[in-house]
Amino acid sequence: MYLKDGCSLLLKINKPLIPFLLNKRIPNPDTSPYLKTNKTNLNEHEVVKKLRQESDISLAVSYFTFVSNSNAFRHTSVTYRTMIQKLGNHGDVDGVQYLLLQMKLEGIVCSEDLFIDVIQIFRNVGLVDQALKMFYRMQDFDCKPTVKIYNHMLDCLLAENKFKMVNLIYSNMRKDGLEPNVFTYNVLLKSLCKNRRVDGAMKLIGEMSKKGCSPDNVSYTTIVSCLCKDGQVKEARELADSFEPILPVYNALISGYCQNRDFVEVFTLLNEMLGRGIDPNVITYTIVINSLSDYGNVELSMAILGMMFCRGCYPNIQTFACLIKGCFSKRRLSEGYDVWKRMAREGIEPNIIAYNTLINGLCSNSSMVEAVSFLYQMESKGCTPNVTTYSTLIDGFAKTGDFIGASEMWNKMIRSGCQPNVVAYTCMVDALCRVGMLDQAHDLIGCMTRENCAPNTLTFNALLRGLCQFGRVDWAMEVFASMGKYSCLPNTATFNELLDGLFRSNCLEGALNLFREMVKMGTEWNLVTYNTSIHGFCRLARFKEALLVFGRMLRTGSKPDSITFNILINAFCQRGQVEGAIQLMTEMKACELHPDLVSYTSIISGLCKWNGINDAAVFLEKMVSEGVRPNFATWDILIRSCTCEVGSLHHIQLVDCPQ
Repeated sequence: MYLKDGCSLLLKINKPLIPFLLNKRIPNPDTSPYLKTNKTNLNEHEVVKKLRQESDISLAVSYFTFVSNSNAFRHTSVTYRTMIQKLGNHGDVDGVQYLLLQMKLEGIVCSEDLFIDVIQIFRNVGLVDQALKMFYRMQDFDCKPTVKIYNHMLDCLLAENKFKMVNLIYSNMRKDGLEPNVFTYNVLLKSLCKNRRVDGAMKLIGEMSKKGCSPDNVSYTTIVSCLCKDGQVKEARELADSFEPILPVYNALISGYCQNRDFVEVFTLLNEMLGRGIDPNVITYTIVINSLSDYGNVELSMAILGMMFCRGCYPNIQTFACLIKGCFSKRRLSEGYDVWKRMAREGIEPNIIAYNTLINGLCSNSSMVEAVSFLYQMESKGCTPNVTTYSTLIDGFAKTGDFIGASEMWNKMIRSGCQPNVVAYTCMVDALCRVGMLDQAHDLIGCMTRENCAPNTLTFNALLRGLCQFGRVDWAMEVFASMGKYSCLPNTATFNELLDGLFRSNCLEGALNLFREMVKMGTEWNLVTYNTSIHGFCRLARFKEALLVFGRMLRTGSKPDSITFNILINAFCQRGQVEGAIQLMTEMKACELHPDLVSYTSIISGLCKWNGINDAAVFLEKMVSEGVRPNFATWDILIRSCTCEVGSLHHIQLVDCPQ
């Protein structure tokens, strides 16, 4: 067993907060750095200057306390605010609240700007509810909120997707007699857009204009971006035509058209920008390069990079990462390395995203030695690998059949103190299953729950796939039944794995029950479901049921692929219905699919078995004439058939395969 036993994780230890006490009875504060301070020269400017210059929070606290205890200077609202900001930067919310209370006790005015600082401090440490409580306590400090702090509170709630509270605070604002400004409306627009309430956002744009608050660039960019993300690119374009578009709006539109793979419109927009004197920026070009790379058009991506340089726009690390991803996705490793070197020549230091992109590309091309070498390179350059780095390497080793490599990466991750997430665990479960270590894979899922990392559907799919591949279908069904205990709902891939396992184990009744379960749960069938089912029924000699599934596939608008046709062509030939198989090949061409080696070999096998070598030889000539080269299996079928028909060997000599 190469996996570390227990896969224990290093826990983060929270350092205790620095106690913040101004009580003069507390003896011996650390005032040694300030003993030489001339107390008579203490003033607001001097105190603020020293607090801002002090990088050590404990010394800043000591100095603040020293000044307070000196009786030579009484802290002001400015010095208190400076200290609160400093504590907030270090996440000491207890200290912040203590100082606010101290200000109230001393009768020092707490301004609205101070409360804005405090709300931001709570927001930065993820305590939005606490920020809201502090907002409601403002009036206890004799501070009346204006539209300014309402806007900050709304933005804070929006960042945490607390949409109901956004509406409530906005209602309170109107009850207080405060009129919203453009910032308020922009927050509301973002809230509506995040909720996919595009119609509501459009109405709000109209309301703004009626109330004399003209939408600004942020307003239009927000709604155009939302329309594009929602797939309403045409509507977004029409809206953009109603005002003078700016660069962010063009970027949103280009991103929308890129999502639709409408590159003609993308380049039309780029030309339109240039015609209006708006220079595309690095974001514009990176959006296009990323989309082209995902689409597999590496050449055009490179051309866009050249266009960037020509126009004096220099790519950033994201631009290069997109290009590297595109090169490796098309297995163009040498070009990917060239882009990496070009990035270095441009003086751009690779970050974790760039390294992860490169390592992922290498792993996807089974170049594990090179991937590991870049892992060590990034460490040597002070770029610490993260859980994504290790997960990618574990998955790469697993898919190349190197379990030792996968387990060594897992152990390296644990030793480095990097806590595995659900993706890392899932990759390791898959690695264990691929080598038949099913008990260990199941135990690792148990380890996940003990480490407060809940498995997801993909984790269970990896385990189910392994169990089915090794014939443990009964165990797989037990695991399937237990998914609900982990709040994991099966998806289409889950059912596909189980169906494949059940059909392989000749469990027809189990497969039929699973179909009923899919209907009950409303699970959609995909291409893999149809192909698995058709192949399974053919395997069990239930040809009628296989045709029924194929019929359902066509009725529901699902498009069969080459695998679908090849399964049925082979089944027809096995049953002696070779004419039906040939007709199916014609249908295959009508679907703009090209019969391949499997298609022709299946029919040649059927002809040899049921019609004779003469018909098979004719079909072989047709196969070669259409550019499909026979392989060893094809020749083996023909030669075996020839040996059964004395004097027929001359038919093979009629075929001349092109070199």
